[in-house]
Amino acid sequence: MHYTATPEDAVALALKAGLNLNCGTYLQDYTEKAINLKKVEEAIVDESLIYNYIVLMRLGFFDGDPKNLPFGKLGPSDVCTNDHQILGVEAAMQGIVLLDNNGVLPLSQNSTKYLAVIGPNANATETILSIYAGKPCRYTTPFQGLKKYVLNATYEPGCIDIQCNNTSQIEAAAKAAASVDTVVLVMGLNRTIEDEGCNRVDLKLPGFQEKLVLEVSKATTGSVILVIMSAGPIDVSFAKNNSKIGAILWVGYPGQDGGDALAQVLFGHYNAGGRTPFTWYPQEYVDNVPMDDTNMRANASRNYPGRTYRFYSGKTIYEFGHGLSYSNFSEFIISAPSIITIKPAKTAYELPFNVLYPNFAPEPNQSSDTAQVNCQELKFELVVGVKNEGKMDGSHVVLVFWKPANAPGVTGKPNVQLVGFEKVEVKQGKTESITVKLDVCEDLSIVDTEAKRKLVVGQHSIVVGSSSERQQKHHFDIKLGNGGEKAKGGVM
Repeated sequence: MHYTATPEDAVALALKAGLNLNCGTYLQDYTEKAINLKKVEEAIVDESLIYNYIVLMRLGFFDGDPKNLPFGKLGPSDVCTNDHQILGVEAAMQGIVLLDNNGVLPLSQNSTKYLAVIGPNANATETILSIYAGKPCRYTTPFQGLKKYVLNATYEPGCIDIQCNNTSQIEAAAKAAASVDTVVLVMGLNRTIEDEGCNRVDLKLPGFQEKLVLEVSKATTGSVILVIMSAGPIDVSFAKNNSKIGAILWVGYPGQDGGDALAQVLFGHYNAGGRTPFTWYPQEYVDNVPMDDTNMRANASRNYPGRTYRFYSGKTIYEFGHGLSYSNFSEFIISAPSIITIKPAKTAYELPFNVLYPNFAPEPNQSSDTAQVNCQELKFELVVGVKNEGKMDGSHVVLVFWKPANAPGVTGKPNVQLVGFEKVEVKQGKTESITVKLDVCEDLSIVDTEAKRKLVVGQHSIVVGSSSERQQKHHFDIKLGNGGEKAKGGVM
């Protein structure tokens, strides 16, 4: 980690590194003094100001009287309309991720006669909103949403609060679970654990929440569904490896109608299709990684495993992009280039990046500075087919990853990188196709440990699908040429 001796030094380094806006007062308080002490040039501050004003201009801040602009007539009557509330439910349903399902879901309303909704977030109101939320139009908690489907539904918190620092309410929860055919456990976190200025110290469920899950699961003979409400990953390996727990879902903080959204997904009125936006690490990961070491790349010499799906290749609970469905989707590549030939830029006006290295690398698996090639024609389309082989209509998110060519001498390349994704609705038994547009210079170039962007000449791979799916792979070559041929198409 790097620290500066004074606030002015920190401001100077940040501005020189390209920071144009500070959420707070640090730049406001120390920039002028940093200029007076000649730690940063006024021209750099001017450049940051220009970039900020460009954003304001794009947002329409200088387009005249706001009342005369497209959104100028919106007011209180436009809040909480029926259409907006329907959209809120739809957004919540789309965001729900089905992590595991052993055939328990979707539930049948006819066969689910007695239901227990248990957990510190089972009847949560403000928790489902989380931070940066306006005043809700209404609340629908998980218990309230599920009770619309099952009249004989009971609620037990199981814990006094989210911290769950004692076991006094676990016995009542287990007793409730013993008398029903289905249990939905709604566990997780809230703003007292993850918030601005509040960092988590581990990846576990707080306090005795794990014990609550295990005791309830042991007490019932019915189906057990675990729902996690949180903003970040939680080590749920104890539940994933428990045969009594038939399904696990992550709902984030689903908003005011999160209970309705959850109920529609659990009872199959909406086909789950969300994907995890981060890697779910085991607790041992944070036990071994210093919290203040934010380096992305793995470093074997100091036993550092790296961060994020791009560089970390160790044990996970769930991979980045994981997400199941009530349908079974298969993907196949319809068309993709087999060879991409890059050519030098003829004029300085064609350079899309700053010049980093002056020379081309003529040998395979060597790097070429993207500022030295003509990027305008280095674009191609990847066409992917998606077939719904299941019994329900549903949406499917096609994830497109790129695996760079091996590049001796170029360190710091990612193991894999997401370069595109598209959601497609596919009817039962039907096939649809999607097209992902890729820019070679922007999407298929690497940033090395010196923060220099390069294209690598050699064999690259496109991988369609997350690691939990039946991945489809396509290999293609990036070559250097003088004639400037466009990308050559190849169909698998």
